[in-house]
Amino acid sequence: MERLFVILLYVSPDFPVKTDNGIEGFSELKVKIMRRRTNRQRGVKKNRRGGHISMEIIREMREHDYEQVVFCSHKSSGLRAIIVIHDTTLGPAIGGTRMWPYKTEEEAITDGLRLARGMTYKCAAAGLNLGGGKAVIIGDPRKDKSEGLFRAFGRFVDTLGGRFITGEDVGITLEDVDLIGSETRWVGGSSESSGDPGPVTAYGVWHGLKACAKAAFGDDSLKGLTIAIQGAGNVGYHLAKHLNQEGANLIISDIFPDKVERAEQEFGAKAVEPEEIYKVPCDIFAPCALGAIINDDTIPQLKCKVVAGSANNQLKEDKHGAALEDRGILYAPDFIINAGGVINVADGLYGYNRERAMKKAQGIYDILLRVFEISKQDKIPTNNAALKLAEERIELIAQLSARIRKGPGKGLIL
Repeated sequence: MERLFVILLYVSPDFPVKTDNGIEGFSELKVKIMRRRTNRQRGVKKNRRGGHISMEIIREMREHDYEQVVFCSHKSSGLRAIIVIHDTTLGPAIGGTRMWPYKTEEEAITDGLRLARGMTYKCAAAGLNLGGGKAVIIGDPRKDKSEGLFRAFGRFVDTLGGRFITGEDVGITLEDVDLIGSETRWVGGSSESSGDPGPVTAYGVWHGLKACAKAAFGDDSLKGLTIAIQGAGNVGYHLAKHLNQEGANLIISDIFPDKVERAEQEFGAKAVEPEEIYKVPCDIFAPCALGAIINDDTIPQLKCKVVAGSANNQLKEDKHGAALEDRGILYAPDFIINAGGVINVADGLYGYNRERAMKKAQGIYDILLRVFEISKQDKIPTNNAALKLAEERIELIAQLSARIRKGPGKGLIL
């Protein structure tokens, strides 16, 4: 089924702008800016390879059925952000907002596109009635945050009228989400609803690791296993806490020394340098930081039987799922095992119940076992098996939407 996709280039929505034709409102201005920039420079600056980034975006959107990409800029607050909506077949797109010091705008766009697509599959496989989206803010979360920046971003989210619901991600705190929520109601995981999703994400990953252990070692107990955790941030820390309580042996790395020291002191974890984490002998390697870390360079270094962690988009390319399988390494598809966070936020959209959210996150154990079963039956890598599971549900709902539409009252119009 062919779907409409849209690229919008936005400037600040909070004030009118003077142009050659006088004073214009935001809704009129965004269309003219889009047209003007398209005629002059194809939407954005040329990249270093000489091609046009906007043309690459359009090709990517067509290839993977993205619906909308929104570029947001607010000069006085320093906001530069990108909102990506991948698929709304199952419901409004949901996805956290990530703040990171991307080296280039192209790098930020690529990250946003990959993350949004992953959210579509994550929601579908987790049984949620939500689609996939993501937002990225270009900036250093340790020094570039301000009330104005997050409130400006909240206004951009609000212009989408509920097509995109956002919340916490890497570099964003609960307080930041509350600031975004002061300008739009389309936020999840605020202090007034489900709160910090990190602990529930970690809880789901913990149960996912137990499913991996059962598939790889014949027993779902993690006691005595050596688990190397890459990233000791919010999710990595809470995961380490669960693993330590179960009796696992922990190895930890992070680019921030204070986070490593905390894990050493509280859990007795062994610290290694970030570039060494791939090489350490372990039973399970748990990526809990940024994505694309399973690639041509790192796969030959791995000395583990399982790769399973909370990071999004762990495989740099789809082919790396097969590369892991060829080396006898079981891979837990990231959008399956890390779904606890979105499960928690989604529960808060309908009146938050912590016990209900935790129980659903625990179900990641069974979903992963189903993925491993599909992989074995169809003789395909686990990442492809997970995609098959998610895409079958999306296609089913798409067919229902095409054939049956809801009518007034409790009945259906056929």
